[in-house]
Amino acid sequence: MNFTVTDLSLMLPEIFVLSMACIILIVDAYLPERLRDLTYQLSQGTLVGAAILTLGIQPESSTLLMSDLFISDAMSVVLKSFVYLIVFAVLLYSRAYLHNHKLFCGEYFVLVLMATLGMMVMISAHHLLTLYLGLELLSLSLYALVAIQRDSSQASEAAMKYFVLGALASGILLYGMSILYGLTGTLELSEIAKAIATGQIEPQLLSFALVFIIAGLAFKLGAVPFHMWLPDVYQGAPTAITLFIGSAPKLAAFAMVMRILSEALPDLHHDWQNMLIILAVLSIALGNIVAIAQTNIKRMLAYSTISHMGFLMLGLLVAKPDGYSAAMFYTIVYALMSMGGFAMLLLLSRAGFDAENLDDLKGLNTRSPWYAFIMMVIMLSMAGIPPFLGFWAKWAVLSQVVAHGFIWLAVLAVIFSVIGAFYYLRIVRLMYFEEPSDTAPLQVNTDMHLAVSVNGLAILALGILPQPLLQVCIQSIS
Repeated sequence: MNFTVTDLSLMLPEIFVLSMACIILIVDAYLPERLRDLTYQLSQGTLVGAAILTLGIQPESSTLLMSDLFISDAMSVVLKSFVYLIVFAVLLYSRAYLHNHKLFCGEYFVLVLMATLGMMVMISAHHLLTLYLGLELLSLSLYALVAIQRDSSQASEAAMKYFVLGALASGILLYGMSILYGLTGTLELSEIAKAIATGQIEPQLLSFALVFIIAGLAFKLGAVPFHMWLPDVYQGAPTAITLFIGSAPKLAAFAMVMRILSEALPDLHHDWQNMLIILAVLSIALGNIVAIAQTNIKRMLAYSTISHMGFLMLGLLVAKPDGYSAAMFYTIVYALMSMGGFAMLLLLSRAGFDAENLDDLKGLNTRSPWYAFIMMVIMLSMAGIPPFLGFWAKWAVLSQVVAHGFIWLAVLAVIFSVIGAFYYLRIVRLMYFEEPSDTAPLQVNTDMHLAVSVNGLAILALGILPQPLLQVCIQSIS
């Protein structure tokens, strides 16, 4: 492998995060309990440093690195920047929860940083091998995080399910990649596209490989019928871990789908387009209908995630830059909304108590009108009601679906969105029109209060003025 100083300079963010994760692991082992907050501060400093490096040394155009294993382009810069922002907020939101549940340990922060590194590698991968390595680094870190509460049988069960099903999905994805390699003779994405473009490869064999690849990708997104792990993991994991799983990894999953489908397999778009249509319709339908029956908020948000991933695939199946940018916009918006929703559950939790059921939100307006307002903004945005940001995310995707002739698909998506609005509005009703079942005052740290407030107000502000964020997505894709 040949690489230059330029290659190393553009990979500095990844090198920095890896180095800091190793340093934090060693430093934490020798820290006394009273100085354990230093681990948290070093982790946050790592994310800030990585953001500075990523934004400070971005190339003027797309640049291939490390013998075409890695790519630095506008899309990777934007997605990595949002990953840093979201993970920074996740650590901030989780701090009090981890202390209260005796999970504030160095292993948590190191695993989060290693998962972040996996996401960064996935986002910048330009080779099936690099892509798979990033995916496995992220997945293995998430398995360990789900099981970090060792005295919880529920968390252990969720981790085991996640691990077994995740290993199966990784095997399916790897099998599809190996068939693709056998047909094209290369693992580099652009070379795969060139080999397929020659038309000399048997179409049936390509379709066979594509089925396995799409199945593996659908599992990582949590799309129906590969969604069975999502509700159990969301419910079983500690809420701080669910917050992490439900936000930043979605950006990496979007990048992985983009790299494989739009860069390696653009000439097969008629085949994967039909597969994505089926996955999208099933995900939007099942996610919204089953969520209505849930009384556990984490399971409800899990099925909500499934429906949102269906909307993400609506943008991807258009197979045009406008559709890709709309899907990217939707993914970023969803990550911000999901982060805010789970953060509110952390805010309502305390030592010995997890806010997980719908009844835990009863009368929140009586206890704290401000937090009830923030939660209302997040729920209405997830439902896609104007003028909140979620409305524009759905609008961006549906407008592209209609513009490219899939009017029936847009009509179905709107119908199921209206059905899905029920369970979001139910939370608003519980907060404003029910008597509180718990009258204990909310104990919220200043940094948590500010972060949750900024999260909710950003969703409202970007809903009023969504164009800057949408423009960033359009430019990064084009």
